[in-house]
Amino acid sequence: MKLSKILLATGACALAGLSLIAAPKKNVVDEVAWVVGDEAIFRSDIEEMYSQMRSEGIPIEGDPYCVIPEQMAVEKLYLHQAKIDTIEPPESQVLSQVDRRLNYFIANLGSKEKVEQYFRKPLPQLREQLIEVMRNNYIVEQVKSNLTKDVKATPRDVRRYYDSLPEDSIPYVPMQVEAQIITLNPSVQRQEVEDVKARLRDYADRVNRGEADFSTLAIMYSEDGSAMQGGELGFHGKADFVPEFSNVAFNLNDPKKVSRIVETEFGFHIIQLIEKRGEQINVRHILLRPKVAPEDVKNAVARLDSLGKEIKAGKFTFDEAARYVSQDKDTRNNKGQMVNMQTGSTRFEMQDLPPEVALQIEKMQPGDISEPFVMKDQQRNRDVAAIVRLSARIDGHKATMQEDYSMLKGMYENYAADGILRDWIEKKIKETHVRIEDGWLPCEFKYQGWIK
Repeated sequence: MKLSKILLATGACALAGLSLIAAPKKNVVDEVAWVVGDEAIFRSDIEEMYSQMRSEGIPIEGDPYCVIPEQMAVEKLYLHQAKIDTIEPPESQVLSQVDRRLNYFIANLGSKEKVEQYFRKPLPQLREQLIEVMRNNYIVEQVKSNLTKDVKATPRDVRRYYDSLPEDSIPYVPMQVEAQIITLNPSVQRQEVEDVKARLRDYADRVNRGEADFSTLAIMYSEDGSAMQGGELGFHGKADFVPEFSNVAFNLNDPKKVSRIVETEFGFHIIQLIEKRGEQINVRHILLRPKVAPEDVKNAVARLDSLGKEIKAGKFTFDEAARYVSQDKDTRNNKGQMVNMQTGSTRFEMQDLPPEVALQIEKMQPGDISEPFVMKDQQRNRDVAAIVRLSARIDGHKATMQEDYSMLKGMYENYAADGILRDWIEKKIKETHVRIEDGWLPCEFKYQGWIK
């Protein structure tokens, strides 16, 4: 699925990311702690980050009043390099990441009001700060990528790296599993669909007659995270959206009119054009999702119960059922094989599985097929019925070249990249004016050269 292809889905991201949110505007009595180039790092920057890191339980290795300002100073070095390289983050990508982050907060904290209460600031202010964080994150990662783009790992490199590791530094690989999944989406009552369409037609008619503002209706009624921005999605190319949405959005020409109702895998939409700019457009939309009745969920579970019994009876294989029956778009063409999106591997540690799947697999043996269960499709924000088959269980072990080459290759590449970045940072420190004020020393810094 790619609702990054429509930018409406809930992303999987951590609350801890907000430890990097920028501090409020400085006043004249704020204390300068560091100066890097022509930019200052204020005490309030450091205190706010420290407070947020503590509230999120993020570990700090060392004195926070040394570690945190050093991290900020390194970021300033990267951002300065980005100006030299003229790196500009794509605004659409930044906004989509912010929307996914806010969607995640709302889903996990329960409501927009609870998000505001948790972070002690209104959502518009939180969004503006997140935009700055995401923009800087993109820039820093792009600079790092440019610096390390030539890192390549050959089998010989990986072998030498592995052989150089002390015995107690060879990583222990926890127990992992491989699994296949079949899902069914519960049917939606026809009347519920008609009610959703009627609401969207009413919204569209009110806008087209000039009786209501589209962005106001989006804020009030849209079920997508972009509701907070009046449904605005930012500039995107045609390939950024799922086809059904894109086909309608890119055929809009009158910003005063609203599109017909568009059905996608995420629900039903109406769209309003804001602006066209070359091959990109900026649109608003309102998303409504039909509600699934409890009995429809039960019916989907019952269908999978029958399917599971037929597989166990040998009428057909799990692979065949996944291909012809499963409605999981991400796995059905791969025999239902689940893929760990964090690693690109088919292996999962238990904590990396969806919790409902992990609960089933925990009590299964390789070859077992679970009873049907209900799980949350996080990307599409809906309940689905599912069954899983445990393909393999790999016991915990010390990493070996034979079993864990991909992991060791990644470790080597990280090691090589870290070396390049360290050399670059320490060279950059020597070339940059740095002043650390009295009271912020002595420190044991990660990088050499801060103290001239």
